[in-house]
Amino acid sequence: MSKFIPFYLVGGLIALSWGALPGHGPWDHWDLTTFLRVNGWLADSARWADLVAITNNRLFDLVALACMGLILAICFFRAQGQERRRLVAMGVVMLLGALVINQFGHLLPVSRPSPTLMVEGALRVTELSAIPTKDSSSDSFPGDHALFLMIFAGFALRYLPRWAGVIALLMVPLFSAPRILAGAHWLTDVYVGALCLALLCLPLLLLTPLSDRMIARIAPRLPGWLG
Repeated sequence: MSKFIPFYLVGGLIALSWGALPGHGPWDHWDLTTFLRVNGWLADSARWADLVAITNNRLFDLVALACMGLILAICFFRAQGQERRRLVAMGVVMLLGALVINQFGHLLPVSRPSPTLMVEGALRVTELSAIPTKDSSSDSFPGDHALFLMIFAGFALRYLPRWAGVIALLMVPLFSAPRILAGAHWLTDVYVGALCLALLCLPLLLLTPLSDRMIARIAPRLPGWLG
């Protein structure tokens, strides 16, 4: 039980500091300050606006998926025999876990639009760049995109080599930043909503026998050629 304490302590403190303190404590100030700062950058350079537009285009999400796939592919081809089937089974369990955690996140009694829809006079990258992109959401909490990145990082740290876990961790701020830069998400959508869900839900899956048992059940049922 002691291995749960650091995750629940950090996740619980973040959740309480946002949900229980009057006015969300310091988080609302950090949200608005961050948004005003990065939103102002959009007017400084047309090239920057285009870059933000590119990194928020739906096709750019494939880059994050490709990075995840590359990490898994390298680990798969370096593995031997039954370990390959376990890696594939891990991927199945990870997807199932992500779906359940994401659905749980949508059950939270919190709903708010993105900052571009709430802050008067906000610059919209869709108006500053001709590149098709996304800069708003009617319900931005928690950040789904960041949550999936965090779930992948959790599984990578638990089941993949250390180098893969480190890269997966670095991918979280790298690939979640574009949503914040475009104003599609508040800072707290990622570092309160998604992070708290990951810290509170993933340990139940990864620090108990649950994920190991699911992998052990799925792996023998996979096609034999995988091994």
